[in-house]
Amino acid sequence: MGFTYHWVLAILMLYPKSANSELFAKTSSYFGELASGCNLFSGEWVYDSSSTHLYDSLSCPFIDSQFDCLKYGRPDKDYINYYWKPSSCNLPRFDGVDFLRRLSGKKIMFVGDSLSLNQWNSLVCMLHAAIPNAKTTFVKETPISHITFEEFGVTIYLYTSHYLVDVVKEAKGNVLKVDSIEEGKAWVGMDMLIFNTWHWWLHTGPKAQGWDFIQYGSTIAKDMDRLQAFSRALTTWAHWVNQNVNPSKTKAFFQGISPSHSSDCDKAHEPDKGSTDSIRPEPATVVLKNVLTMLRNPVHLLDVTALSELRRDAHPSKYGGRAGLDCSHWCLPGLPDTWNQLSFNDVN
Repeated sequence: MGFTYHWVLAILMLYPKSANSELFAKTSSYFGELASGCNLFSGEWVYDSSSTHLYDSLSCPFIDSQFDCLKYGRPDKDYINYYWKPSSCNLPRFDGVDFLRRLSGKKIMFVGDSLSLNQWNSLVCMLHAAIPNAKTTFVKETPISHITFEEFGVTIYLYTSHYLVDVVKEAKGNVLKVDSIEEGKAWVGMDMLIFNTWHWWLHTGPKAQGWDFIQYGSTIAKDMDRLQAFSRALTTWAHWVNQNVNPSKTKAFFQGISPSHSSDCDKAHEPDKGSTDSIRPEPATVVLKNVLTMLRNPVHLLDVTALSELRRDAHPSKYGGRAGLDCSHWCLPGLPDTWNQLSFNDVN
């Protein structure tokens, strides 16, 4: 992968776990705590077979088939029946009608890779289930797709960007430019932005990674330490946010790092035991939180990494309509529904 062990270790030493809560409080607690002081991202998964699901994948016209695990024959449904229980409070149930009323006339955009698609699919299915007869406009294109709930004037966009920085086609090949965000022009003017990137930084090889060269400053190379590249790109993104996001107009979020599990995710049929307190931060999460402290304009962290780490059972595995095992994305209905409950628990 080109990862440098000593570089990762240096980051972890600079930001030890004992200091994380204080150092990053201004980034995550603003959004992740209720008025009662409850941390919504700290807790455990609880099974409840009687719980009512927020939607049925068969009745959602917007769902991407790769996430529809029941369509592809997943025999067990227990993964749908786990709900997230914060340690010291209850997570309010998502109310789609209230969401659309409060955000009437607003434009929301998810910016990122297929994990953003996963969460975008989840949200629009939750809203469709709340008002199944609502008039909608659905446009699916590359790189921008959108769904508008006409009665409320709410439009939810998806902008596909694997790295949040530019990949430019040049004579020598595709160049990943970690210091450039020209595509950010399409993100301006939104009332809400939800960013995400990480998984594509792990892809290696010409066919998988989507670029032939990587450029940082005046240096053009065949490759570099991927965690360093991720940090450089996020720093570029942070400068873009400071220059282009007006917090009085736009509320911005960063979807926390979505964990991939090993190729044995098909053997899991229940969440891993334990609570989020036992999960050690991933190096990518440490980098992300470090960059977020650089922001002049606040971006609220959806700190879903630890709670998602416990859900090895919630991946499509072999029931996603793709060759091989998918231990990166998530079934729908499923875990991204909880991300959205957390994300939009207190927005207006």
